[in-house]
Amino acid sequence: MRWAAAFPALLLLLAACSNAAAPEGGARHPTIVSLNPCSDAVLAEVAAPGQLLAISHYSHDPASSSMDIDLARRFPSVSGSVEEIAALSPDVVVAGTFLPPSSTAALEKLGIRVMKVSIARNVMESEGQVRELAKLVGAPEKGRELVASMEAALNRAAPAKGAPAVPAIVWQSGGIVAGDDSLVADLLRRTGFANAAAARGLGQADYLPLESIVAEPPRVILAAGDGASQESRMLRHPALAGLSGTERASFESSLLWCGGPTVIRAAERLAQVRRGLEAKPGT
Repeated sequence: MRWAAAFPALLLLLAACSNAAAPEGGARHPTIVSLNPCSDAVLAEVAAPGQLLAISHYSHDPASSSMDIDLARRFPSVSGSVEEIAALSPDVVVAGTFLPPSSTAALEKLGIRVMKVSIARNVMESEGQVRELAKLVGAPEKGRELVASMEAALNRAAPAKGAPAVPAIVWQSGGIVAGDDSLVADLLRRTGFANAAAARGLGQADYLPLESIVAEPPRVILAAGDGASQESRMLRHPALAGLSGTERASFESSLLWCGGPTVIRAAERLAQVRRGLEAKPGT
């Protein structure tokens, strides 16, 4: 008799759990596993509670995460194996374009939709991806809110009208530089810098040796290492110490590739560097 009385309540509880990813007044939205650190950060912002089942293991590692590490660790992580994903039974897997075709085929055979997200080459592409992912989870209004926050951050970080662009090089571990057709190059332009690597005819991931920097120093070197210690080693090189007209600043490597909320952090850091320049006498 007690079981019979409790059975209707149990059914309601099970229904509530099965609709964890549903909006208040509507149909259930898809559950998602994200395998891309860039989509991890966006989906964590726009998905409903219980909708994002897992994120990539990269986002649990401070050295490779593009999002707040405490926020990232609220979600389970996966390495990307089909077995791990299948155990979670998501409706959709969001991955980068480098997901192996065999994995894509296996997931689709299991009835799991695969959505691939490429690396955004500029702010406009990043905003488009935010809208696309927000639409996927059934929350387009959250996508619009995040895009508005990105635009507001860029407006705050914009230089004064008519201010000359400051030549800057984003110098990554191993001596590689950012090309002009990249998100970070677009962020440089929007925050008052000019990509000095592109002015030298260098493209994405081209090598720029220390000797070339010393021979033709930019106004700013933004060292993007694999961590604070790596950035510090790049910036403390004795050959750079004699460049009196060159400002050296660290720039987290996690700010280089991903759009969405990462754009906000990157814009704030670049504006901070530029304000530091403006505060120096004679600049």
